[in-house]
Amino acid sequence: MKKIQIRMLDMFCGGGGSSRGAVMAGATPAAALDMWKLAAETYKLNFPESTVYRMKASSLTPARILNEVGRIDLLLASPECTSHSVAKGNKPRCEISRETAFEVIRLAKVLRPRWIVVENVMQMQKWRRFDEWHEKIMDIGYHTESAIFDAQYFSTPQSRRRLFIVGDLEGAPVLPNPGGRTKKTVDSSILGRGESKNAPWAFSPVNSPRRAKATVERAEGAIRELGADTPFIMVYYGTDGAGGFQTLDRPLRTVTTLDRFAIVRPNCNGHEMRMLQPPELAAAMGFPNYHVWPQSSRRERIKLIGNAVCPPVMQSIVKALTGG
Repeated sequence: MKKIQIRMLDMFCGGGGSSRGAVMAGATPAAALDMWKLAAETYKLNFPESTVYRMKASSLTPARILNEVGRIDLLLASPECTSHSVAKGNKPRCEISRETAFEVIRLAKVLRPRWIVVENVMQMQKWRRFDEWHEKIMDIGYHTESAIFDAQYFSTPQSRRRLFIVGDLEGAPVLPNPGGRTKKTVDSSILGRGESKNAPWAFSPVNSPRRAKATVERAEGAIRELGADTPFIMVYYGTDGAGGFQTLDRPLRTVTTLDRFAIVRPNCNGHEMRMLQPPELAAAMGFPNYHVWPQSSRRERIKLIGNAVCPPVMQSIVKALTGG
C-alpha cells in the first residue's frame, strides 16, 4: 500500500528545526512562513521545493495557501516567545507578540490540517490568554494534549525544556514517551563539530587584561571546585543561576540566542578558553550535519540556532502523532 504523503506548513519557521524533525519523521515540507529574511533564506536552502512566505502571519490568507500550495495535513508553529520567556527579565512584555499564537487558529480553521503542533517556552502557560487560546483550538474541532519535553531525553545533547501543544481532528492525539537521559555529552557530541583539522579554532588565555573581571572570577571559581586539570564549559556572559559552569560529561545547558558558552581547558601556562562555535551549538540542538546554514554574521547564526526547535524532539512528536 502506498504511504500517504503528509504535507506540512511551518509557521514562524526560523532556521527550520521543526521542519527538519518532521522531515526526519516522514513529512513533506510544503510551505513555511517567517518575517525574518535570514530565516526565510535558511529554510529555502534546506527545503528548496517548499513555498516560503516572508511576511507577517497576519498578512497571509488561508485562501492564498490553498491556491498556491494546496492541501496541508500538518501545521507546525512556534509563535513568538520572547514576551513569554523568563529571559526577558523585567523588560515590558509585548501583547502583540504574544497574540501571534492566534494566527495558528485563524489558518487552521480554514486549512483544516489533520494535526497541529505548537511549540513555545513553558511560561506561555502563564499568559493571561492561554486558556482562551487553547479553548479556541478545541472549539474548531481539535482534540488536544500538551506536555513539557526536555530535549536531553530525546537523544539530544542539551538540557532544554519546552512546551508542546498538539492537536488531532480525528481523535485523541498520541504523544511520544521520552526515553532515558541521552548518553550524548558536550565532550562526545558537541566539541569540535565543524572544526577544520587544518585551521583549529583559536584559544586565548583566561587571565587576559581584556577579559572582564567577572568572567575571570567565574572561571577561577570553577577551577577551584573542579580542580586545575579538568576542562569545563563556562557561561561567559551573565549567569545561569547554577554556578555559571558545567562539566563536559553531560548535555549542554540550554542554548539561547546569545553567544554565551565558552570551553575552558588547562594548558602549560594555566588555562585557556574559546567560545563555542555555531556548528557546535547546532550539534547541541540536535541538527544533523547536512542541515545548511547561510553565510551570515556569527551573531545572526547563533540567533537562528538558539531560536530553533530541536529536530529530534519534533521527529518523535510527529512520529507519534502520525503513526510514522
